[in-house]
Amino acid sequence: MIYLDYAASTPMCGEALNMYNVLNKEMFGNASSLHDAGGQAAYTLDYSRQRIANMIGGQKEGIYFTTGGTESNMLVVQSILNGLPQHKKHWIMSALEHHSMYNLATLLERQGYELTIVQPDREGRMTRETLLPHLREDTGLVSVQHANSETGLVQDLAALSPLLRERGILLHSDAVQTFGNIRVDVESMGVDALSVSSHKVYGPKGVGAAYLKPGTPWRPVYPDTLHENGFRPGTVNVPGIAAFVAAAEMMTEQMESHQERYTTLRRHFITKIQERSIPLRWAVQESENKAVLHHIVGCFFHGYEGQYVMLECNRKGVCISTGSACAAGHHDPSPALQALGASGREALQFIRVSFGRTTTIEELNVLVDILTDLTHRKERSLSR
Repeated sequence: MIYLDYAASTPMCGEALNMYNVLNKEMFGNASSLHDAGGQAAYTLDYSRQRIANMIGGQKEGIYFTTGGTESNMLVVQSILNGLPQHKKHWIMSALEHHSMYNLATLLERQGYELTIVQPDREGRMTRETLLPHLREDTGLVSVQHANSETGLVQDLAALSPLLRERGILLHSDAVQTFGNIRVDVESMGVDALSVSSHKVYGPKGVGAAYLKPGTPWRPVYPDTLHENGFRPGTVNVPGIAAFVAAAEMMTEQMESHQERYTTLRRHFITKIQERSIPLRWAVQESENKAVLHHIVGCFFHGYEGQYVMLECNRKGVCISTGSACAAGHHDPSPALQALGASGREALQFIRVSFGRTTTIEELNVLVDILTDLTHRKERSLSR
């Protein structure tokens, strides 16, 4: 099997797997218990909190461990909105957000919050100009994904934060795709809250973290909760968290070499597609004023629905996707792709290829051969 869906999930790296196994055997105490076993777990939890804080340039007191990116998004946004003054009932998110944010929007609407979904500019960027007309006196929070999970398009959050800060509006960002892949620093980005996930950086599934800048007002979604300083209920998964830290540190330390590798793979893939005249249109293209994650390539395959292409690739032993795994099973066109200018029909032709640490040029060549075969098949059917 050739796996080219690393934006959906990654295998656990050796560092994380070793940490997970050792701690499950030797440090299985409940971090809330008062005996020595609990104390050891609590120490490891505190150490892990500091390590994640260091990696994002934040403060240890602002780190809250969760079950993943989706829960981080949902809890941190709700907690912030709960803690704002009563008149701050309006919030904004970009049209490029992860599926979990759209689910959250439906829930918050029932609770009396008003949402404005802001479209990006023609380049797919969220800018001061796109946001400014939608900011109101009752706006309390803006949420902009650091990088879109379908296309890899990176947003310049540092350019947005001064506009919001001078109006007393908080900024949250879903950094699930960027954390461990490019530099994420909450201070230089100017964000008040952040969401990250373990299984995107070769850590275990079911673990993530939310960052709330100390001093940011918030009120828990679940009242009277004791775990994670009241942020979420339930016994904390200390072995999983420690494994997450091990994986994230590995990714952070090797970030530069990974990026060089991804750039080489991306160039090779795009060149081969062009040489074979495969009718793919790139969802976004990197330019001087527009950054993308090099390990994610999103494109539209003219003449085929993305789901058909994905199934054909799967039949031949290659795993790609049609977008965010969290939206799998929904056949409606992606709101993010439509926000980037794709028609409803074109959005259904979308496929995503994403590279990992062990992806090879030979593996990409196998995928190119499959796409070439599909192209020839379509040409033959049209010539009949």
